[in-house]
Amino acid sequence: MSEVTPNSNYQFRLGDSLLGAQMLFVAFGALVLVPILTGLDPNVALFTAGIGTLLFQVITKGKVPVFLASSFAFIAPIIYGVQTWGIPATLCGLTAAGFMYILLSLAIRFFGAGFLHRYLPAVVTGPVIMVIGLVLAPVAVHMAMGRTGDGSAWLVPEKTAMIVAGVSLVTTALVALIGKGWLRLLPILCGIVAGYTTSFVLDIVGYTASVQAAFDPGVLQNYTGKALITFAPVAEKAWLAMPVFVLPEWKWEAILFIVPIAIAPAIEHFGDILAIGSVTGKDYVKDPGIENTMLGDGIATSVASMLGGPPNTTYSEVSGAVALTKAYNPAIMTWAALVAILLSFVGKIGALLATIPAPVMGGIMILLFGMITVVGINTLVKSNQDLTTPRNLIIVAVILVCGIGGMKFTAGSFAIEKIGLAGILGLLLNLVLPQDKEK
Repeated sequence: MSEVTPNSNYQFRLGDSLLGAQMLFVAFGALVLVPILTGLDPNVALFTAGIGTLLFQVITKGKVPVFLASSFAFIAPIIYGVQTWGIPATLCGLTAAGFMYILLSLAIRFFGAGFLHRYLPAVVTGPVIMVIGLVLAPVAVHMAMGRTGDGSAWLVPEKTAMIVAGVSLVTTALVALIGKGWLRLLPILCGIVAGYTTSFVLDIVGYTASVQAAFDPGVLQNYTGKALITFAPVAEKAWLAMPVFVLPEWKWEAILFIVPIAIAPAIEHFGDILAIGSVTGKDYVKDPGIENTMLGDGIATSVASMLGGPPNTTYSEVSGAVALTKAYNPAIMTWAALVAILLSFVGKIGALLATIPAPVMGGIMILLFGMITVVGINTLVKSNQDLTTPRNLIIVAVILVCGIGGMKFTAGSFAIEKIGLAGILGLLLNLVLPQDKEK
C-alpha cells in the first residue's frame, strides 16, 4: 500500500480539535454502553478510553488513526464476573486479559503473524465469538421485557418495556440500514436517544401508571410504580467530579475465566488494523507492525482495567468516520482522546447515563448480541473451513454446547465455566486432535 493523502502523517494542530470531538461523538454511544450494561463507571470508561488511545499512539509512534474504547467482547464475562466475584476481582481478570495481548504481541514478534492463525484458527475463535453473543441473549430479552438482567425482578411493566425496547431496536436498525453520512455511524447513540425520549414521553402522559394498573400486583413483584426516568441523581451530582477509580483485587478464578475470552478479540485486532489500512492506503501490519499495534491494545486494556474501566479495543465506527471525512491525520485521535479525558471529569454525565431505563438498553442489546454472534459465524464462513469434517465438527460442537449450556469445571475453590471453559476446550482440542487426512 502507499500513501493516498498528504495529511496521513501525525500533525498535531489546534484546528483539528473540533474534528477530534466529532470522532469521540461517533464512538460515544458504544463507549458508554459497556459500562452501563456491566455496572462500571461511565466516567472512568471515558477516562480510560482517552488514556488508552494516547498510550496506543505512543507505542505505535502516532502512525495509526484509530480510537480505542470499551470492548463489546467482554460484556458477558464482566456481567458474570461482577455478579460472581464483584467488580475489583473482575478487574483483575480483565487486567490479565491485557497481559494476554502483550504475550501474543511478543509471540508475533518472535514467531511471525502466522503464529496466531496456526494455533488459534477460525474454527476455534469463530465459535467462541458466537458463544459470547448467545450467552448474553437471555439478559437482553429480560431487560427488553422490563426485568432485571437476571430476570429475578420487574423494573418496568412489560407492555411499557416492550414499547420502549421496540423503539430503541427499530431506531438502531433503521439508522444502520438507511442512515446517510455521519448519521449512519451513530446507530447505537440514535437508538439510546429514541428509547430515552419515548420513556420520557410515557412518563409525562402517565402511561406507566395506567399499564401498571392492568397488571396482577403479584406478577410485578418488586416493581414500585415509579416513573421510568428520575433526574434526582443528576441534580445531586456535582458538575466537576473525579472519576470513581477502582483498583483490581487478586482472584485466580477471574483470571482463568476471562483470559481465554481475550483470544477472540485478539484475532479480530488483525481485521481492525487491516480495515483502517485499507481506508488510509497504508500497510500498518508492516509499519508500525502488527506486533506493536497488538502491544498497544494490550497495554491500553491493562491500564484501563487497573483503573476500573472496561477493556479497550479499536473502534470500527471511528474507522468509518475516518473513511467518510478522509481525515487520516492520527493526531485527530489525540484530540478525541483529550476530549474524552476532559468529559470524564464532568460528574453529571455519568449521573445522566445512569438514568437510562433498562428497556432502552434491552432493545439495543437484542441487536448487539445477535450481531456479535453473526461476527462469529462470519469468521467461520470467511475461513473457508469444511465444517463437515470430523475434526472441525468436534471442535465447534464442544465449544458451542459447553459455552451456551453453561458447562462448569470445579476443583476445590477453583471454578471455570461457560465462555472461559469453552475457549480453553477449543484451544486444547485444536492442539491434540489429529489433522484431517486430506491435509
